[in-house]
Amino acid sequence: MQEKVLVLKSIPLFNSFTDVELAMIAEIVQDREYKKNRILFMEGEPGEAIFFLYSGKVKISKTSEDGREHILDIADPGDTFAEVVLFTGACYPANAEVLEDARVGLIRNADMEKLVQEHPSLALTIIQILSERLIQSQMQIKDLAFHDVFSRTASILLKFANLHGISTEHGIELSLPISRQELANMVGTTRETVTRALMTFKKSNAIDINRQLVRIVNIEKLKSWV
Repeated sequence: MQEKVLVLKSIPLFNSFTDVELAMIAEIVQDREYKKNRILFMEGEPGEAIFFLYSGKVKISKTSEDGREHILDIADPGDTFAEVVLFTGACYPANAEVLEDARVGLIRNADMEKLVQEHPSLALTIIQILSERLIQSQMQIKDLAFHDVFSRTASILLKFANLHGISTEHGIELSLPISRQELANMVGTTRETVTRALMTFKKSNAIDINRQLVRIVNIEKLKSWV
């Protein structure tokens, strides 16, 4: 149990709780292991639980009416997703698919609601955390609305550099965990358009590209596109 408390404390969603509160939460966490390509849930399905990652990667996406996929996020270890269903009884607002073999923790809504009823002090911390998640979602919507394709592509590369980048003498190297098409889906554009943006960054000497490997050779120049 103590090991699970330490794991929960390292996850941003839970690091505002006290050790006593984390111990209570740890008792209702269910651990699962999923293979690559496993679908955790689909948009529109009843929202029964919130999830967080111990290891692996999970793609969060939505599908438009014409069948196009838009990737909202790539969840990494320590990330949480599907918080929106907590206490609301809402359906899952997006799809979740395992990109790399993953170890996942989940907390069922019914178990969390029962815990909060028994320990009302937990409610305030949870409200504060969910409010922060709402602000982040609003910022993402603003980014899609007001930033052009080049800006959004640069922003995503910088995000991956922060999460997956390895500093070398030649720059920051990142091996993208997604395909060129999936990158385009994250940006909200076509594969051809995001490829054009990448080539523009390369011509401006901000990045270098070799298949799935992207090397940021001038991070300040790349930031200037944001």
